Amino acid sequence: SRRLSRRPAVTLLDVFQLHARRRPRQPLLRFQDEIYTYEDMDRRSNRAAWALSRRLGLQSGRTVAVFLPNEPTYVWTWLALAKLGCPMACLNCNVRGRALRHALEAAQATLVLASPGERGTAG
Repeated sequence: SRRLSRRPAVTLLDVFQLHARRRPRQPLLRFQDEIYTYEDMDRRSNRAAWALSRRLGLQSGRTVAVFLPNEPTYVWTWLALAKLGCPMACLNCNVRGRALRHALEAAQATLVLASPGERGTAG
């Protein structure tokens, strides 16, 4: 509760960055046969943030809908968006049709990020 009452509040990104500085080689995530360290995730999220801002022109405050399966890409995408100051609308990658269209409309996202395997139709 003390952390939440701090101004500015401590965020999950703050905690991640603290761990990445203090123990960069410590495992953060295991996915199938791969292990990702804090350093791995920090580097990948920095690259993603750079690409989103420089190549796609994404600016702080813009909402991004994320339509990705449960895999490491999801984590570094979330971190990248947090680093850019962009709210993330999490879309269930199993949703299709009318429910997907509703979720996209409700998110009012500037951009939708999806993996090539997510070809759900919104209409």
